[in-house]
Parts: sequence; C-alpha cells; structure tokens
Amino acid sequence: MQIAIVLFDRFTALDAVGPYEMLGRLPDARTVFVAERTGPVRTDTGNLALTADRTLAEVPSPDIVVVPGGPGQTPQMDNPVLLDWLRAADTASTWTTSVCTGSLLLAAAGLLDGRRATSHWLALDHLKRYGAEPTRERVVTDGKYVTAAGVSAGIDMGLTLLGRIAGAERAQAVQLLTEYDPRPPYDAGSPEKAPAHLVEKFRATSRFTLT
Repeated sequence: MQIAIVLFDRFTALDAVGPYEMLGRLPDARTVFVAERTGPVRTDTGNLALTADRTLAEVPSPDIVVVPGGPGQTPQMDNPVLLDWLRAADTASTWTTSVCTGSLLLAAAGLLDGRRATSHWLALDHLKRYGAEPTRERVVTDGKYVTAAGVSAGIDMGLTLLGRIAGAERAQAVQLLTEYDPRPPYDAGSPEKAPAHLVEKFRATSRFTLT
C-alpha cells in the first residue's frame, strides 16, 4: 500500500505529520512525501521543512492520498499541476483524504461535488463554493473521501482510516503506543467553546473573511 502525502510551500506541519504518524503504521504500507519538485518544502512558520522524495509525476496512482492545508493552500487553488494530479490520482486511489483547508483543494479539483466534507472552522463555508456540503464534524467520511477539520483533527482522521483498513484492534494498538490520550489544559479548541472575543478576532483577520 502506497500512501502519498502532498507537500506545498507553507503547508501546516501537523496537517501532514499527524496522518503520517497514524497511517504510516499500517502493515506493509510505504509512505512517500510528494510535491511538484523534490527537496525540502517549508511549512507555514518557515522554521521547519519536510523533504519531498518524489515529484507528483513520479507517484501517479497511490492507494491513499493525503492533502494537508495551511496558508499555502490559497495559491494552490488554481495550480493546474496539483489539481490535475489530484484528479488523476483519485481515479486510482482507494482513499482520498484531507486535513484542514486541504479539503478546499480536493473541492477545487472537483472531487467533493455533492459530498459531505469538513475543513478548518474558518474555512468551512467556502466548501459551498465548490459544490461540497460543509459539515461541522471533526472527521467526515463520504464514500472513499475522508476529510478532517483543523490541524490536530488529522490525527483523528488517520486513526479513523487506520481502523477502517486494518481493524479496530490495530487502531487501538497504535493509539496506545503513540499515547494519543488528549487532555488539553484549556477547553477552547472549537469556536463553540472558545472565548467569543477570540473567535471574532480570528474571523475578522482570516484570509477567508477577506476573500
């Protein structure tokens, strides 16, 4: 099984690394980071880079596609190289997935037409522009398409898909070995729970509000 995790300039690190940690533990799976060009690809902070070992063209038919989000997603929305690759890879994939605003790239490629999907809470309504049905859930599965909400939800997405592919016991084993037992010190991880002034602050300055 080949898992292709897409990289582009200014992606969010955990969007890619969260699913990598979960799905990379599938039996007999090979994970490859892909981008338009091989070499280091910088995250949204600029302080970290992951290495793309293969170009998109070199990985035409992965079994699982993982598309992260991040600030760099916006300029990719009309990138024909990436969008054409997503369409082509999707014809052969068993699962096509995204984390955070990566779902907007799947939607821009026409892969989520009429499908339920999720995204980062700031970007969720933008799925409508591309024919998807925004769904305020942490992980949404619609056919072979699995989308995750913002950033940390990619861990849940990877674990969910791991269970679908390899069974609940395997997923439970990975959850245990990675000690994924979140107990955050604050209960502000969604706009429904966070202080209202923070929610409004980020809505007002979001790139999705300004576009």
